[in-house]
Amino acid sequence: MLSVIIPTHNRASLLKEAIQSVLDQDHFRDPSHTSEFELIVVDDGSSDNTKEIVDTFKGAVHYFYQNQRGVSAARNQGLKMSQGEFIAFLDSDDLWMKNKLSVQMSYMRALPKTMVCYTDEIWMRNGMFVNPKKKHRKYSGWIFDKVLPICLLSLSSAIFRREVFEEVGNFDETLPACEDYDLGIRAALKFPIPLIRSSLIVKRGGHADQLSKKFWGMDRFRVRSLVKALQLDLTQEQESLVRREIVKKSSILVKGFQNRKRLDEVRKYQALIEKYK
Repeated sequence: MLSVIIPTHNRASLLKEAIQSVLDQDHFRDPSHTSEFELIVVDDGSSDNTKEIVDTFKGAVHYFYQNQRGVSAARNQGLKMSQGEFIAFLDSDDLWMKNKLSVQMSYMRALPKTMVCYTDEIWMRNGMFVNPKKKHRKYSGWIFDKVLPICLLSLSSAIFRREVFEEVGNFDETLPACEDYDLGIRAALKFPIPLIRSSLIVKRGGHADQLSKKFWGMDRFRVRSLVKALQLDLTQEQESLVRREIVKKSSILVKGFQNRKRLDEVRKYQALIEKYK
């Protein structure tokens, strides 16, 4: 079975389009694929008409409401509910191209030792197409060193075998954001992650409720993930890469907190720089 999990919070209008992009997949032209599929929406405490939107799909969606606990908890609840051997996530502000599942599922079935794969993306901001910067270039294979600077593994573009989560663990519920970056580090350490060089998802940005707009200094959460990563089974070279990235991101945060006159935070990240340089 394939389980698709959509976490959401107060995004009813965007959610409707996201769900429809899943149900419109050409993967479902084969009736057997429809019978081996479930779509789970985890509503993380929405106060809008999210449930009414889900109800318009007349039973095609498994809906679960929880008091607001954050996106990591919503993803973990979806994992708990899911039954599939294959797991796919779709953020409620993103869309899938019609051939997304057929391309990736064919790839995963043809290469049964592949534990996770991901795809290129189309980016939109405020309804306009934009080009990703050079630093956002995607890589394929053993990409541990590539996932440290930025969040390279976009969850909306990935398909996982369930064993990935059994091996590396679920999402860190102490992180209010960057939970995808945190998972990407753990997954890239354990498994090669092949890239399918086709743009099979649309990432829609620019709206006010994006987590990157809600939280200033997202590198705060990435630094926490990097410090945690030092407890993993790293080679000496990998540990050096992680320490270097902690120092780099902490240095950026020091400058930001200095500008905001938040001296306690400045001292905190200066201490991290001294510890890990």
